[in-house]
Amino acid sequence: MPELRQDLVTERWVIIATERARRPTEAGCEPVKSEDSNCPFCAGHEAQTPPEIWVARSSGGPNQPGWKVRVVANRFPALRVEGQIDREGDGIYDRMNGIGAHEVIIETPDHKTELEDQPVEGIATVMTACKERMLDLLRDERLRYILMFKNVGRQAGASLSHPHGQIIATPITPSRVKRKLEGAREYYRRKERCVFHDILRQEQRDGRRTVYENGGFLSFCPYAARFPFELCILPKRQAADYHAITGEEINQLADALKITLKKLALALNRPQYNLILHTAPARRARRRDYWDTLDQDFRWHIEILPRLTEPAGFEWGTGFYINPTPPEESAQYLRELTI
Repeated sequence: MPELRQDLVTERWVIIATERARRPTEAGCEPVKSEDSNCPFCAGHEAQTPPEIWVARSSGGPNQPGWKVRVVANRFPALRVEGQIDREGDGIYDRMNGIGAHEVIIETPDHKTELEDQPVEGIATVMTACKERMLDLLRDERLRYILMFKNVGRQAGASLSHPHGQIIATPITPSRVKRKLEGAREYYRRKERCVFHDILRQEQRDGRRTVYENGGFLSFCPYAARFPFELCILPKRQAADYHAITGEEINQLADALKITLKKLALALNRPQYNLILHTAPARRARRRDYWDTLDQDFRWHIEILPRLTEPAGFEWGTGFYINPTPPEESAQYLRELTI
């Protein structure tokens, strides 16, 4: 059983998940290559994964070929659904059982088709899967936060090269998420405006950091980007929860993701990267006072972090990041690319 342990000084929680050590990369093996015929995520290999939790298919039966997008439980989960939280003291420390959920979104049956190479409707299906899984996981009263992310490349944490994303649901709201929520709430209390709305308007007016814009979304390099070519995709409609996205907005998001990721791939020769979808935590009745203005002050969004530089001693010791490329230059280069 995985376990969560809390650092007394920073209040940061750490997942102790020994089963994750059994993953291929942790055993000293290379990630599965594009030509590997044994990839468990490819069509025809459905028996090599746990059963489908959610699926979009054009033909065939459950756990058979003919699917477009599959969602399955992770074989090497960081957290497990089974059991009780059992939060308790361990001497001066706090711990709890590693209760949660860990799922894999297999984006395509084709091993070589990256997300940005899919048609817009294919990307929309992937993002619909994410919405539907979030809605289902939120029914579990034990879970407080759900994170969807995508690791591309071994340096970014991927153990398999087949295009996929992941969802992890946790029984606590992570400290980094709390800091972002608290910052948004404080801005709202001081100015009575949503900070994300103000960022959106500023970037639209300025234009130097804009990469792509459509009717529902703005893609841009953040003003205080931590990494070269760091990107943010921000919805124009105020919504704290990703699962509140409409069908039309999913299509617009798919378009923004395709253009943004395609430009990034062309500019940097398909870099390794992390994609993170930030959404609001579950609002349970017993904690409603903590999130009293969350629907007004927070807005879900996506971050894309190319792995071109690595944090070192200064970054870990101070929390500062050193970015050698001004975001205005990154955005201009991406914006001017023709795809």
